[in-house]
Amino acid sequence: MDGQFPGARALEGSLALIQSVDHIGPEPFNAVITVSPALLGDQPHPSPDGWLRGLPVLLKDNIETADMPTTAGSLALVDNASGRDAPVAARLRAAGAVVLGKTNLSEWANIRSGNSISGWSAVGGQALNPYDPLRTPCGSSSGSATAVALGLAPAAIGTETDGSITCPASVTGVVGFKPTVGLVSRTHIVPISHSQDTAGPIATTVEDAAIVLTAIAGSDPLDPATVEADARRVDYHAALDANSLQGARLGVMRFLISNYSAETQAEFERALVNLRAAGAEIVEITEPPADFRQIGGWELTVLLTELKHDLNLYLASTDPTQVRTRTLADVIAFNAAEPRETVLFGQELFERAEATGGLDDPAYVEARERSFRAAGPEGIDRMMADHGVVALIAPTTSRAWTNDREDDDNPQGSASRLAAVAGYPHLTVPMGFDRGMPVGISFIGGKWDDARILSLGHAYERRTMERRAPALAGGQPSL
Repeated sequence: MDGQFPGARALEGSLALIQSVDHIGPEPFNAVITVSPALLGDQPHPSPDGWLRGLPVLLKDNIETADMPTTAGSLALVDNASGRDAPVAARLRAAGAVVLGKTNLSEWANIRSGNSISGWSAVGGQALNPYDPLRTPCGSSSGSATAVALGLAPAAIGTETDGSITCPASVTGVVGFKPTVGLVSRTHIVPISHSQDTAGPIATTVEDAAIVLTAIAGSDPLDPATVEADARRVDYHAALDANSLQGARLGVMRFLISNYSAETQAEFERALVNLRAAGAEIVEITEPPADFRQIGGWELTVLLTELKHDLNLYLASTDPTQVRTRTLADVIAFNAAEPRETVLFGQELFERAEATGGLDDPAYVEARERSFRAAGPEGIDRMMADHGVVALIAPTTSRAWTNDREDDDNPQGSASRLAAVAGYPHLTVPMGFDRGMPVGISFIGGKWDDARILSLGHAYERRTMERRAPALAGGQPSL
């Protein structure tokens, strides 16, 4: 933002690193699926105007760009070259960024099967954690987070329905921000849920994430959820305050903490010491919201119902000469006939989604109303009001678990569900290490509290500077 971003140098560095780091050795990290064809070969690289001044940004491969296919990791969409930019991509280009390429992801953003493997797609293969290739990069924005952690680009865009930005950012030691649903357009992004989906930035610092968010936020007439975005958006970089923790009351969601590993709990207690030293007042919240344990069941009903409706609309908007699967039912049939799709896990969630009754189904209507009320007004909002706090905090998740399903190293703890179901902002910032693997701290706020949440995370980050890049990181400059 200071006019000094070395865009051309960063772009050249990104292209070189994708070749040398993302595809190093017999097991590439598989963070990047494709590079923009305009950046390959001997032709001059673009030098766009705009305040981002040539910043190379990677986009998750469920976000459409005019110059590359958009696959969502599925062979059913491998020829989906729409020739259109999603508003997220268009806003980045208008700000002067260079869309460098597309990142790998958990196929269909992790909604095909409850047994899916985070970071795996039939198109991109298995994305690997840059701190330990035997451990998960989490998902579904696995490639975006891994690419930033490795320094393949200063920033990337992920998408989240529930945890898909914050979990991969946490376990790869970077910053991830899930904005308020409706701040960033979802048009021309392969959907799961219009109630919970959003795109958001992944970067190495909160400052960089705030800069990218400023570029992508705004109203879109094709996305009704964004009607308030222009009135609500601010310059998120300008709003950062390194002293914002002074006097801030933060609520510890203590009712979540026992679900995390002992090592992550210890790192979180150390984070609380740092927060107090920065002037924050820590308030213990020991009781979960009413109906907290029922939210997950209601959420699944919402996601499966909206998946069928929203994905059918998206597929109908694609070119039938490129995408022959015109409905979710077609995709299910395609997967059943394509062994490469089901070699590792099935598609039982797709099949359950296909059996749902639509947006008028009373079971869906009730599940959405109850889940939103329990997570939002009676969840985050009530906890913040009753305890007089400006944000809620918890570990984001524990260390990355292994990709070996036969061992006992499994996921431990998550802070994502309340903010995901409510559609409220959620930021993860590097907090420390759990057995040598990165873990993050989550800052969660109310609807449209995006600027304040980013500022609190920025103040914590500036005080602690806990991030340590993986050994193969390429050392890209920040924005």
